[in-house]
Amino acid sequence: MTAERQDGQEFISVEIYDQQYHLAGTDLERVRRLAARVDEQMRAVSAQGRTVDSLRVAVLAALNLADALTRAEEHLAQVGISASAQSPDDMRERARRLSGILDRVLDSASGF
Repeated sequence: MTAERQDGQEFISVEIYDQQYHLAGTDLERVRRLAARVDEQMRAVSAQGRTVDSLRVAVLAALNLADALTRAEEHLAQVGISASAQSPDDMRERARRLSGILDRVLDSASGF
């Protein structure tokens, strides 16, 4: 992972499934974590040995991540977290809770 600036933008180079990607973002650490999660999912799919085609691996990994996100959304709906936060502090707190829930769901769903 390398970070750099070009024309006022911050970029980071990450490796996902043995391919280098040069990505821009406002929170490079977050981009790095997301790339690591995608790489982890792709490697988990590949380890099951059902396909060697990287496009199919990517689609199956995306399905795993979409399933985890949907489960998190359903869980949030069950616990009644409202989508109408009133203040920036409320939104930050909600984002912190959502992030924690999503991390737990993704950790538990990595074997999908």
